[in-house]
Amino acid sequence: MKTVLIVLLILLCAVLIGRQVTLERGLYSAARRMREQMADETTTRLALPCPSAGAEELLVCLNQLLELRQEERASYRRKEQALRQQIANVSHDLRTPLTSILGYLQLLEGDGLAPEKRAEYLAVIEARARTLQVFIATFYDLSRIEGGELPLEREKVDLGRALSDQLAAAYEQIEESGLAVEVDIAPDLPPVWSDSGAVTRIFSNLLTNALRHGKDTLSVRLYQDGNTIVSAFSNRAEDLTAEDAAHVFERFYTADKMRTGQSTGLGLAIVKALAERMGHTAAARWEDGVFTVEVRWSV
Repeated sequence: MKTVLIVLLILLCAVLIGRQVTLERGLYSAARRMREQMADETTTRLALPCPSAGAEELLVCLNQLLELRQEERASYRRKEQALRQQIANVSHDLRTPLTSILGYLQLLEGDGLAPEKRAEYLAVIEARARTLQVFIATFYDLSRIEGGELPLEREKVDLGRALSDQLAAAYEQIEESGLAVEVDIAPDLPPVWSDSGAVTRIFSNLLTNALRHGKDTLSVRLYQDGNTIVSAFSNRAEDLTAEDAAHVFERFYTADKMRTGQSTGLGLAIVKALAERMGHTAAARWEDGVFTVEVRWSV
């Protein structure tokens, strides 16, 4: 009987030792594969040849860490690519007016330049310099807004009055644009808690963007939808696409692929940044040749 028990104990020990060795080899193998995956960024999940509740739980955590690492790497690459594109766009948007300014300054150095030509060149230089000044100021403002450095004072703002005032202030621009403007502002809208200056900036940017890029007609609507007030600016934009609408709020994004200087792509980025800082939302869509930007103001 003792002999049988001894044999059974020996067999049990052998099984346990074998299982332990297999588990240890599996862990070493998993560790090796983990190092390889961290090096070459593969996403194969780790597994053990010999199941063990504790070890499997450990591998679940390790797999989650690996997936998180892969997501972080992918996010980092996307941000790095976006940053490079932004730097390229900033460089181009700065270089365009600077190149023009330098070119006209060289023309001014020419001998025998007629007074009227000199005045014309100086006017061009001034216009390009002001464009550069506006770009730098706008970029600085956007950086302050996104960084939370721009102070905003909350108060009850009458959006109907703010929008009407902005439309009146832009009367000459509207006339020069040649667009047929349709305005529909619902009466007796409740006020919203916002910064009045930021509201004016949002409406100004939306109106400027529509007048600069819109065609045929411009529709401006302000109405209540449940617990939000919606300000919607819609215009014909046959040259845009649904993909453009998905990116218009990104820094320096412009549908002008050649970046001819007609737009820096910062105006709508400021709209979204200001709206979100005040607890509201901004969205854009393109349907059947009509581009619409909406800001939903929480009441």
